Amino acid sequence: MKVLAIGAHFDDVELGCGGALARHAALGDEVFVFVATVSGFANQYDQSVRSSEVAKGEAEEAMQILGVKKMYCSDFKTLEVEFVDKLNIQILQIVQDLGIELVYAHWTSDIHHDHQAVGKASLHSCRHVPRYLMYRSNWYHSTQDFRGNFYVDISQYWEAKEQAIRAHVSEMERTGAKWIHFFRNEAENAGQRIGVKYAEVYEVVKWLQG
Repeated sequence: MKVLAIGAHFDDVELGCGGALARHAALGDEVFVFVATVSGFANQYDQSVRSSEVAKGEAEEAMQILGVKKMYCSDFKTLEVEFVDKLNIQILQIVQDLGIELVYAHWTSDIHHDHQAVGKASLHSCRHVPRYLMYRSNWYHSTQDFRGNFYVDISQYWEAKEQAIRAHVSEMERTGAKWIHFFRNEAENAGQRIGVKYAEVYEVVKWLQG
């Protein structure tokens, strides 16, 4: 199976579906990743928090940990992504050129501006892909409810997911590694619902059973 994970920033797919991607790679599926932004950003005082070069280097290490075959990178600026034809075309070309069969993409009701835009573009550009799941890579609430109704057992792959998240050293330093605690709790809670140690939960857009 050919799998594509789509993220707005370097680190989104690691947080949202890193366990599933590691599982796919271990089972012999071809895993690809598309990231829309250069992912460098500054704070509210226009002080650089993370450079684009550092972000990409950390992501490349994370992709190796997860077993991703290739990562495609666009050049949108962080916090400036919009639902535009340029983004739609880039995603569509990857989907068609590779013959993608399963997509993991942002939940379209995520409160993060970039996440919403990339999620909307993914939904549009992947409309012919037979299997489509939405993930959360944010810990903030939205005015909408995430309808998690599809579970993936990542008990054997949590360690790979954690290592991939930790590869983003600059973000680990900024957040005090709070991501690890938060997403481990999420995985434990999801796993408890289905009787496994760790799981990731997704909202199904569509799932064609062959």
